[in-house]
Amino acid sequence: MRKLNVIGLILILAAALALAGCQQTAPEEAGDGAQGPSAEPEKVTVVLDWVPNTNHTGLYVAQDLGFYEEAGLDVEIIQPAEGGSASLIAAGQGEFGISYQEEITYARTAAEPLPVKAIAAIIQHNTSGFASPVEKGIVTPKDFEGKKYGGWGSPAEVAVLSGLMAKEGADFTKLEMVDLGALDFFAATQNHVDFTWIYYGWDGIAAEVNEVPINFILLQDFEENLDFYTPVIIAKEDTLSARPELVEKFLAATSKGYEYAMENPEEAVKSLLKAAPEVDEKIAVASQIYLADQYQADASQWGIMDLQIWSNYAGWMFENGLIESELDAEGAFTNDFLPKK
Repeated sequence: MRKLNVIGLILILAAALALAGCQQTAPEEAGDGAQGPSAEPEKVTVVLDWVPNTNHTGLYVAQDLGFYEEAGLDVEIIQPAEGGSASLIAAGQGEFGISYQEEITYARTAAEPLPVKAIAAIIQHNTSGFASPVEKGIVTPKDFEGKKYGGWGSPAEVAVLSGLMAKEGADFTKLEMVDLGALDFFAATQNHVDFTWIYYGWDGIAAEVNEVPINFILLQDFEENLDFYTPVIIAKEDTLSARPELVEKFLAATSKGYEYAMENPEEAVKSLLKAAPEVDEKIAVASQIYLADQYQADASQWGIMDLQIWSNYAGWMFENGLIESELDAEGAFTNDFLPKK
């Protein structure tokens, strides 16, 4: 009986060891290289173009509501120290950045081009233009004569202002231009200048909320080539070629964020305010409602870009001496990583 018991114990131990071995190897056999539930999310850095605002709400929604987490991404959204994001993305300081068509056109036509490309349009049409208090009497570019304009000292400002005035038969030499630095529209037009360049989705809406009557001149109403993409999401070309699955996952989750913001603007803005409580809530809510119709507008889906828009604006920049060489418009952007609809 003792001998049988010893033999039985040996058989039981052998079976237990065999079962333990099967349990240890089962995940590897079943996974075939797939990530298990404990796989670490892929870290991603997004560099903004400026302080957080309603242009960025879709990003914060995707972060706050878990769309990035569901895609296996750990996304950090940061502000640039100064200037735009193109140079930082080109230098590998982040996987994705927020930029605008003008910056990408400059970057890709420079003497030493930056290897960055637009991968999604956040807003379908340019919502920027020249704004002034109604008492200034500025209704068309013809009215710029004898007025004082406040800007940031960009050659593009000179080209736009002189071009629009020429089309209206106005004399550009009769316009005074002042560099405002960081002054906002309201402070600038109250004490220093007659009009400035604003984005209606923020300053225009702020004027409505604060009951400040303004006149607003939308750029493309007077020059169709100025209907360009601003802002856009960009990535380094190396990222697009070496990590296409990451780009697709990021854009799929980001698209969900902007689609949510379009359908639920007043709920979506809470994600922005949670991340940036310093933002004026009343203006942010009104701005979000306005942008809900602007993100996709008349496009077939959020984010998609049109070659003609890139060609038109780049051609205008070249004709006005803002870039020294013509842009390869097809190489400046791609729709390939957007979700297939």
